[in-house]
Amino acid sequence: MKKVVGWIVLALVIFYIGTNPGPAADIAQGIGDGVAEVFRNIGVFFSDLAS
Repeated sequence: MKKVVGWIVLALVIFYIGTNPGPAADIAQGIGDGVAEVFRNIGVFFSDLAS
C-alpha cells in the first residue's frame, strides 16, 4: 500500500511541475534556501563552539 501511495504522490508532483512550472520552481527554490540556511547555521554553531 505504501508503494502505491508513493507512486501516486510522485505522479501528482510531476503533474504539478508540468502544469505550473513557475510556482513549482519558486517552491523548490524556497526549499533549497531553507536547507542552505540550516547548513549555514550549523557551520556558525561549530565555528562559535571552536572559538
